[in-house]
Amino acid sequence: MKKLFLLCLVVSGIFLLSAGCAYYEQNRNIESSKNLRINMTKAQVLKVMGEPVKDQDYSSPNVWFYYINTEWHDGYTTEDECMPLIFKKGKLTGWGWDYFEKARIQHKYAK
Repeated sequence: MKKLFLLCLVVSGIFLLSAGCAYYEQNRNIESSKNLRINMTKAQVLKVMGEPVKDQDYSSPNVWFYYINTEWHDGYTTEDECMPLIFKKGKLTGWGWDYFEKARIQHKYAK
C-alpha cells in the first residue's frame, strides 16, 4: 500500500510539473508575440520568440509554430495548440490562424 501511494505521488508530481512547464511556455509565447513586427527576419523572430516547435509533420521552413494553448493533455504538441508564423523570402509576413488560412488559400507561402 505504501509503495502504491509513493508511485501515485511521483506520477502526480510529474504530471503537475509538466503541466506547469506547458503553462509557462504558452504564456511566454503569447507575451513574446506582442513584440513581433511584419518584415522581421527569421533571426529577429528567433531572438524575440525563441525556438519554434520542431520535428512535427506540420512544421516547415516557412511556417513556424509556437505552442500557445493546451487542447489535449496527452503530452504531444499538435498544430491546433500552436500559433503559426508565416515567412516569405526570409521575412515575417504575418502570424495567427486567420492569416495562415488566408495565406494557405492564396498560396502565399511555399512549404
